[in-house]
Amino acid sequence: MFIQLLGHREQPIFSTRAHVFQIDPNTKKNWVPTSKHAVTVSYFYDSTRNVYRIISLDGSKAIINSTITPNMTFTKTSQKFGQWADSRANTVYGLGFSSEHHLSKFAEKFQEFKEAARLAKEKSQEKMELTSTPSQESAGGDIQSPLTPESINGTDDERATPEVTQNSEPRAEPTQNALPFTHSSTISKHWEAELATLKGNNAKLTAALLESTANVKQWKQQLAAYQEEAERLHKRVTELECVSSQANAVHTHKTELNQTIQELESTLKKKEEEIERLKQEIDNARELQAQRDSLTQKLQEVEIRNKDLEGQLSDLEQRLEKSQNEQEAFRNNLKTLLEILDGKIFELTELRDNLAKLIECS
Repeated sequence: MFIQLLGHREQPIFSTRAHVFQIDPNTKKNWVPTSKHAVTVSYFYDSTRNVYRIISLDGSKAIINSTITPNMTFTKTSQKFGQWADSRANTVYGLGFSSEHHLSKFAEKFQEFKEAARLAKEKSQEKMELTSTPSQESAGGDIQSPLTPESINGTDDERATPEVTQNSEPRAEPTQNALPFTHSSTISKHWEAELATLKGNNAKLTAALLESTANVKQWKQQLAAYQEEAERLHKRVTELECVSSQANAVHTHKTELNQTIQELESTLKKKEEEIERLKQEIDNARELQAQRDSLTQKLQEVEIRNKDLEGQLSDLEQRLEKSQNEQEAFRNNLKTLLEILDGKIFELTELRDNLAKLIECS
């Protein structure tokens, strides 16, 4: 499903993580979360059609599939929340980020790709105008072909040429034995950075959880006080209805008390919603704790793998040193044999000269 959604030529050009929301189609006011936790939200570019899209997947389900058009606008509604309307999907998307920096970066990219979409649309219109305009040249002249995405961006072979040239330059290659060790070290550093980030987030969430727990206790106390006040007011209304002889005054007072009760019930409802939100934050904190434990286990596995690779590297170094020593001893022996051979050849030469002299003398 992911391949069908993105196509063959769409490539991600920017990604971030955020909580995804959609506007309630019934009320058009309330936000409905479409992801239980932060998911990856990416900008994709289709080089064939010059189209930019915002895509986000929750597992195998596409929760955002929005094509950027020149008339779209991304609006920051708070320091960490932004939204945009998609008329094609007939909905409004909302994104909640972990920081204001991530929101600003996403908004900058939205404006950049929106401008690129506008320019691509203008170029497409110009192409259509050029292809629809009749040629002013003679019938025997050649008709120029209209502009295409391949003529602007180059064909697949032309775009691949610089990469081939760049890769053809000579460069120092690492040894075969050192590659696994370097790769494992890079993975280890990556997981250590991820673990440090999760530890920081876990500490923040723990502090927020403690503060939220204290607030929940305080709100429960206030809720009990409100309930007692409501009961007292109900009793007061009953007493006033029985005792007072002025019906109009009692009716007015009763209306005020009912209004106060409604306000208290509204406050109670808000507190209950706040309690639900805090429960959701607690669930998110537990999920982050599970992720941290998983990353810790992966880090331990990577460390074990590094130790194994270090042992293999040390063994290879010992073998290499032994081989070098053997080659050095072989060279020394060969050199000694050459020296002996030179001496023997010299002796044979002298013997030949002496024999020649004897032959001449005889």
